[in-house]
Amino acid sequence: MKYYPVHLDIKNRNCLVVGGGAVGTRKVNTLLECGARVIVVSPNPTPQLTKLASEGAIRLTRRAYRSADLDGAFLVIGATDSESLNQQISNDAALNHTLCNIADRPEICNFILPSIIQRGDLVITISTSGKSPALAKQLRQKLEIQFGKEYAEFLLLMGAIRKKLLSRAHAPEAHKTLFNQLIDSDLIQLMQAGKTEKINSLLYKILGEGYKIEDLL
Repeated sequence: MKYYPVHLDIKNRNCLVVGGGAVGTRKVNTLLECGARVIVVSPNPTPQLTKLASEGAIRLTRRAYRSADLDGAFLVIGATDSESLNQQISNDAALNHTLCNIADRPEICNFILPSIIQRGDLVITISTSGKSPALAKQLRQKLEIQFGKEYAEFLLLMGAIRKKLLSRAHAPEAHKTLFNQLIDSDLIQLMQAGKTEKINSLLYKILGEGYKIEDLL
């Protein structure tokens, strides 16, 4: 199987999770982080899901899954321990032309979920096309060490610099050279170490006046 890599915009879209155990709870948390409107169907939800429902963060239906639950859903995630139910969810999703992921069953999904590293707006995804989740996990753990929280702050800074350059009618074709210089410098290491003066000196050297980290972030 050759998968087509894509990042979905699920903000304010109805996303259904069938199954309210530990796996379903993890899926719900990820969907919420991405701004989805989450509906959970489960007769036995975890305490965390019950709490989220009481806070209005999700809509929780405490019963067994019905095919009609898919009505209006942009995507569905099946997170149950019943093979027959998972197959039914997959079949229903195919009839409804709904995106469908069944946990640990790539053969009955029309999309799979990669292993994820997130540092603010930086999202790194790792997929073994369903062949080895263990390898994906090991690679994720290695990359989590390599890409720390400083990358989130670095991206915020780069976004602020880009916005300011554009507001000054700076020639867009010149941006690439400037950003490459910033990326190739030791700016990330300086941010990690919190060396504000050296950061500002570097920004001045590359960008000129008016670019101080304390004013941009």
